[in-house]
Amino acid sequence: MALNVEQARFNMIEQQIRTWEVLDERVLETLKAVPREEFVPSKYRRMAFMDVRIPLGHGQVMLKPVEEGRLLQALNLLPGQTVLEVGTGYGFLSACLAHLGGQVMSLEIVPQFVEAAQARLNNAKVNDVSVVEGDALDDAFLDSGVLGGGEFDCVVITSSAASVPAGLMRHAAVGGRVVAIRGHSPAMEAVCLHRHGAQQWQTESLFETDVPRLMGAEDVEQFEF
Repeated sequence: MALNVEQARFNMIEQQIRTWEVLDERVLETLKAVPREEFVPSKYRRMAFMDVRIPLGHGQVMLKPVEEGRLLQALNLLPGQTVLEVGTGYGFLSACLAHLGGQVMSLEIVPQFVEAAQARLNNAKVNDVSVVEGDALDDAFLDSGVLGGGEFDCVVITSSAASVPAGLMRHAAVGGRVVAIRGHSPAMEAVCLHRHGAQQWQTESLFETDVPRLMGAEDVEQFEF
């Protein structure tokens, strides 16, 4: 039986995303407009609208639609603002950020993902995303000039770390936001960190989750008593 793509997309938005407290109409319209099915590995195309994480390879996943919706809503991205995305994957969230009006630089450490994402972004005629291959946890790489001015209105990290990487937090402008996933399996937390000053941060808890580690992010040792 052929997949009714538009009905599946409608059901994803109305039955999954909206009911998970994603009520920002700009975000919902973006998730309606960007063709999610074109940004998944071809063998998982029929799963594009399901409430599951889709394997991408190299131990990484595409987040659930509800998780993507909540992250986009928390960023509160305004047209013309700059975004540093860490973990391009196949480029779906990148395309959503651009649709919301963001000027997106997306860092990806896996060469195959860089190629896959760029091809899909090109096919979807997404022009406001620059995909760069590199290690976002390497401060020397971040300070090499690849980030241009070096500060962004929004930083979004699509994989987890024990704590939000400080090297990435410093690239959020004052008044900006960092959306990330921190903690240890199976009880991780998605958070939005609002930067109010050089050393002033306010933490907003978004939801609980459990997603793979950002490649290269090491766990701090945990002790059980």
